[in-house]
Amino acid sequence: MKKIYEISLLFFLSVTLCSCPYSSPYYLDEKSSIYVEDALLGKWIAFKKIQGSTREEEIYLTLTRRTDTDYNITFTGNLNQLRPFNALIADSLTGTAFMSTVDERQFFNIRINARNYIAEMQLKGDKLSLLPLAEGFTAKMIFNTAALRKSVEVHYKTRVHPLLDDDFCLHNMVKL
Repeated sequence: MKKIYEISLLFFLSVTLCSCPYSSPYYLDEKSSIYVEDALLGKWIAFKKIQGSTREEEIYLTLTRRTDTDYNITFTGNLNQLRPFNALIADSLTGTAFMSTVDERQFFNIRINARNYIAEMQLKGDKLSLLPLAEGFTAKMIFNTAALRKSVEVHYKTRVHPLLDDDFCLHNMVKL
């Protein structure tokens, strides 16, 4: 009986840990050094399918200049799926972000509610995608910024498809 309890507990923990985007106390860079791109500033819209439904909801991403190298970032829309993560305080999710480059890929270091999230940023033509790394993208313990950067480098070099958190990915956003 005790063995069944332990196995079910381990299964529950593994499912729980793999169901949210990766957060860390560290950034990919110690400080922001890439200047704000004017092409990214403004309000973007994505259509996201709601789990268990065929309906699509609108999610808005707003990027504004905070400093020469930092952005203010706001997510607005049907964010009820985030309530179990205790991420919502109001009807929108607000934070700050700055860019980092790892092996010619651009990433946003997003800080929301004292947590740092790493999301690959892809701008193709006039469409923007934010692709956050999943919690289990690395099995290593991260103790500093250099270790996080190295883990991201190795992950993208050794995977055909990076381990992303599909529930939080915003694909092909269009600027309003």
